[in-house]
Amino acid sequence: MADTGTDAGAGSIPPEELARVRRRTIWVLSIGQVLGGIAFGATISLGAVLAAEISGDEAFSGLATAFITLGAAALAVPLAAFARRRGRRISLASGMLLALAGVAVVVLAAAVVSFPLLLLAFALIGAGQAANLQTRFAAADLATDASRGRDLSIVVWATTIGAVLGPNLVGPGEIVGEAIGMPPLTGPYVFAVVAQLAAIAVYLIGLRPDPLLLAQRIARAVANGANAIARADRPLAARYAIIAIAGAHGVMVAVMAMTPVHLLHHGASLTIIGLTISLHVAGMFALSPVFGILADRVGRVATILLGQVLLAASLVLAAIGQDSATTVTVALVLLGLGWSASTVSGSALLTESSSEALRTRRQGRSDLIMNLVAAVGAILAGIILGQIGYGGLALCALSIVVVVTGLSFLGKSAKPQPAEISASKPPAHRPRPARR
Repeated sequence: MADTGTDAGAGSIPPEELARVRRRTIWVLSIGQVLGGIAFGATISLGAVLAAEISGDEAFSGLATAFITLGAAALAVPLAAFARRRGRRISLASGMLLALAGVAVVVLAAAVVSFPLLLLAFALIGAGQAANLQTRFAAADLATDASRGRDLSIVVWATTIGAVLGPNLVGPGEIVGEAIGMPPLTGPYVFAVVAQLAAIAVYLIGLRPDPLLLAQRIARAVANGANAIARADRPLAARYAIIAIAGAHGVMVAVMAMTPVHLLHHGASLTIIGLTISLHVAGMFALSPVFGILADRVGRVATILLGQVLLAASLVLAAIGQDSATTVTVALVLLGLGWSASTVSGSALLTESSSEALRTRRQGRSDLIMNLVAAVGAILAGIILGQIGYGGLALCALSIVVVVTGLSFLGKSAKPQPAEISASKPPAHRPRPARR
């Protein structure tokens, strides 16, 4: 089935054929997420440590995650717009290609001991993070109301394999890096390069037909129905979804980014730090299908609120048990679970609350906002950690959870807004007043 922009035949695609394409798309996106997760896990594990090492000041350690999220934020809207014009296939591959360039610049920055160059490298790596985030929306392109949360969560779950494996490649990566003469702390990026090249190939070859281009054809050819891909617009619910996603991501990044530095201060080895981050990332992704099914059956807002409960439990536990590596690890697992519930259900709510004409634009805007919030959180986290410690950082993050919980009534808005719906249709012709 070719990726054409015409409407011919779009409305006559047999349901079984559409279901087959949707299943194949989920498989391809899942494989891409496994590969992308390897690069993501390795980068997160060593980013803060590498930044502190090259800058010579631990106060700058949070800038590693901050610039990754800033890069992801800067490219979220362009990648979404590019996807709308050219499809998910080209957009996702382009994001991974930019991240590949970023990995090369990381190694160069470590070799010449240049902190500004290292920050540029992390910003480029953020393109890969932007692509990884947008795969969840790609999984929802062809989904219906009954399967949207589940389809989206399966692709999110697939990241578990690569993201858990990535941090645990730190030790072997250092051995490989030393053997081929790479700068210290950059060896694990060898695995990131291989994984990103494979992900690019998977997206370019496997995403045929392109799910977004196909969904656009169907939306143009088929009228809205109770279970259709094209939906009426609900802007209040969409705004709450963006708030919930951004809040959860900001809390998660701020606390997670400072955890390696905090554990290092308490004498933890790189192996222990890698294991802690691995378990945290497992919490982020491993149970996402459960949250996806809950979002489909119990409701999107109810599952978002479950995520806030998990985030609150994590932050309180981190504040109380900050001196125990075991307690911090448990808190990081709960942090990942809260992020997962909020992100999966929030993404499903955002997709189904947006008309086809506004959907990719809002998805890009959501990723922009969530990454900007996370970038600011990561920068402030380093300052807060230095001033009032890890426990104080956790309690400060708790205020965001309170705000997201308090605004949950917005997500229950069910009535479409005529003014917003009209944005997806050609403006009505208004006769000019007669001249006198």
